Amino acid sequence: MSPSPDFDAEFDFIIVGAGSAGCLLANRLSANPDHRVLLVEAGGKDNWFWIKVPVGYLYTIANPRTDWCFTTEADPGLADRSIHYARGRVIGGSSSINAMIHMRGQASDFDLWAQATGDDRWRWGDRDDAGETLSIYKELEDYFTGADEWHGAGGEIPVEPPRVRWKILDAWQAAAAQVGIAPIGEFNRGDNAGSAYFHVNQRRGRRWSMADAFLHPVAHRPNLTVYTHTQALELLMDDQVHDHQRRGAWMTAARRATGVRLLKDGQIIDVQAHREVILSAGAIGSPHLMQASGLGPAGLLAQHQVPVAVDLPGVGENLQDHLQLRTVYRVRGARTVNTLYRNWITRAGMGLQYLLLRSGPMTMPPSTLGAFATSDPALASPDLEWHVQPLSLPKFGEPLHPFGAITPSVCNLRPTSRGHVRMASADPLTYPKISCNYLSTDADRHAAVRGLRMTRQIMAAPSLARYCPEELLPGAQLVSDEDLQQAAGELGTTIFHPVGTCAMGAFDARGLPRSTATVLDTDCRVYRVAGLRVVDASAMPTITSGNTNAPVMLIAERAARAILE
Repeated sequence: MSPSPDFDAEFDFIIVGAGSAGCLLANRLSANPDHRVLLVEAGGKDNWFWIKVPVGYLYTIANPRTDWCFTTEADPGLADRSIHYARGRVIGGSSSINAMIHMRGQASDFDLWAQATGDDRWRWGDRDDAGETLSIYKELEDYFTGADEWHGAGGEIPVEPPRVRWKILDAWQAAAAQVGIAPIGEFNRGDNAGSAYFHVNQRRGRRWSMADAFLHPVAHRPNLTVYTHTQALELLMDDQVHDHQRRGAWMTAARRATGVRLLKDGQIIDVQAHREVILSAGAIGSPHLMQASGLGPAGLLAQHQVPVAVDLPGVGENLQDHLQLRTVYRVRGARTVNTLYRNWITRAGMGLQYLLLRSGPMTMPPSTLGAFATSDPALASPDLEWHVQPLSLPKFGEPLHPFGAITPSVCNLRPTSRGHVRMASADPLTYPKISCNYLSTDADRHAAVRGLRMTRQIMAAPSLARYCPEELLPGAQLVSDEDLQQAAGELGTTIFHPVGTCAMGAFDARGLPRSTATVLDTDCRVYRVAGLRVVDASAMPTITSGNTNAPVMLIAERAARAILE
């Protein structure tokens, strides 16, 4: 494909992907008026009504207007099922369609990052270590409680309490306490053990995406250009690497990223980056674009007749995700979304409550109440999480059940299964193959069985007895470990937390990566490619405990500071 000769554009920084990381980077890099910044987004604007209304995720997920609508390869661990794999394709990226849950991760998660990268700044941070994670979170956030030891105030990311509560969820929380999972005030203090209502990225009952937080307030800057409906096709590179660019992971740089080839308004155009190209296209999009550009495993590139620019075995590998096991319990005598929605009068009441008061069920994230616990008492921090919903449906996209029910979903926070993202064709517009390999290890299968058994213990606790819970999924007739393992494969689905496909790692004294999975250094620079970074969930060496949007902000802020330094 040849670029249009009628278009010429030069910038200092080109950011591919206007999702959570891309919006923050555009904000930070364009703050200097001498920096010309281009932000490229394949989707459109985020001005659709259902993006702003919290319950609108029901309409934005699996909608090609806002979602890439990826699907996974048939997965042996999921009874050979292929599942929908939502990724945001709109300004704001996945933060425009996600659950809005603000979850920093646990201190132990960032200890693992520090070990993987050799950089103690990733640690949580307290009086005894050099970690910066908590302090950066506090700088980014605007907590409803105000500033204190744990929270920041005045940052761009609003964090608010839920604007609706449910008696059935209060009873579930009390039941969890009766089996040893105590109520706590919040999940964002480094150790999440306990149960609480989730805090959310909303402002007065409206979704507040990372575009609302970082991009829209600075969109007027004359040095910031945003292209929507523009697809990145290929990275432009040359083999002239200047001495001043041979630092750290660039020490042995073989190529230099010089720009990006784009498909915009039906034309192919080349845009040049005098300083850096930054990929923030997500854990699926970033490795796929690299592979289409000749950066990836040599064998894979050769298979699709893509010339090898740099052999990077880790690109697209190390895919990690949280698999949720969605159990359903019928309940009696309880107000749930199911019971409200089946009556047109209560449906109208929900709409009026939202329009007039910005409260009620329409402000509700996909999951309202959460809980964290250990599957084994020997573990130092929780490895299981529950997302509890006051509703139920056969599967996402189908109508609610015509009876009162709740959905306590449990997931393994530290899966040992690893998948991959690999190009299916040399054509960059062809979707890649996504293989998650869920439940492919004994440890993950054991955690799944333990999670289902612990869910049953909670549902059988005295505080829920008055609601007569009846297990519909997976079904009380399934008792053995083998039965529950099979049920996990038949019930399991993603919570949309893919990470790790261009992982940060450590390098030895010669500048060589210590692991074949390593693609980036601790500042998110691509090994052996000057002028190129990957700044998004791809960079996580290991998945964090819970929702991944806030950790992506952490990575983006750290990377922005490194670039500006």
